[in-house]
Amino acid sequence: MTPESVQNVLALALGFAVAGLCSSAYQLVTSRLPSFSLLSAGPSPSTFAAVPVLILAAPFLIMRNTLLGRRQEGRRFEFVFLATLIAGFWSLMSGLVLVMTLQACGFLYA
Repeated sequence: MTPESVQNVLALALGFAVAGLCSSAYQLVTSRLPSFSLLSAGPSPSTFAAVPVLILAAPFLIMRNTLLGRRQEGRRFEFVFLATLIAGFWSLMSGLVLVMTLQACGFLYA
């Protein structure tokens, strides 16, 4: 494997880990599950505060909703596959942003 491939795999894993961490932290603080419906409250300070949490937790939320929908509603395989691709790409991009941020701050050396 090339070093770039290893970095992408680690960024993907880091993106999913941070997504789960953000979702669990939100649930710990508020005692309710995070969801995309937090954005439907209209323009308010709580809606704007929820945006960064949802941006980081989105891969976890997409996968949770997809797997629950598959189990409860019997969604088709194609839908589950597409949602998994979207969550994986989102996780990869957020993981790369986190890796670049850690490198820029000097906490991670390439």
